[in-house]
Amino acid sequence: MADERIWTAALVVIGDEILSGRTQDKNIAQLAAWLNVQGIRLAEVRVVPDRQDAIVEAVNVLRARNDYLFTTGGIGPTHDDITVDAIAAALGLPVVHHPDAMATLEAYYASRGGLTEARARMARVPDGASLIPNRVSGAPGIRIGNIFVMAGVPHITAGMLDALTGTLEGGRPVVSGTIGCWVAESEVADLLRDAERTHAGVAIGSYPFFRDGRTGANFVVRSPDQALVDRCLADLTRDLEADGRVVVAGGI
Repeated sequence: MADERIWTAALVVIGDEILSGRTQDKNIAQLAAWLNVQGIRLAEVRVVPDRQDAIVEAVNVLRARNDYLFTTGGIGPTHDDITVDAIAAALGLPVVHHPDAMATLEAYYASRGGLTEARARMARVPDGASLIPNRVSGAPGIRIGNIFVMAGVPHITAGMLDALTGTLEGGRPVVSGTIGCWVAESEVADLLRDAERTHAGVAIGSYPFFRDGRTGANFVVRSPDQALVDRCLADLTRDLEADGRVVVAGGI
């Protein structure tokens, strides 16, 4: 287990509207959940403005230290959709109109007013890129190297992820189990630390809450190995109960 390969991904969320608070990002959660099923861990997320230098810097840093890099946002038809240009700049590539993307968009817009110059912007890709199908709105996503360029609209992103399912190499999905106690997490911090230390291969997260005038916390044990999770939960439950705590399986 100690030597098991861990595959990681990063996400660059692109858009001034995210940073201003006008739009709440939903892609982080859905990408993290999808990646876990593929056996890939979402290791880091960066939110950047619609500015080419910021996108280029984030892309080059994160693609180098992760197996995969995803971006969301900025691939629409308007002037401020600059993600494709930024990705191309980061890779030192020209931007071209992908012939398959042009054909897809021509078919999609045939009964919707035709393929205008603005709409054709959505067929632009870094030279050498392949396409990620988009069954929702026609405009495809882009794959080049270990970079996946996706829409910012969550339900369109979900469709693109569905098209990628099973195509990325990964490891084992992370599984988890939860227990809860009516206790301040500071009172059991040492116990939690010792439990994680003595169960190599697991991570324990503590999530406090205040409810019904009482302080409590849920403890989530995660690992790619279900047997490790079960063993750690059993030992942690035993130790908490020995400390006089009432443990709730599944969390509170």
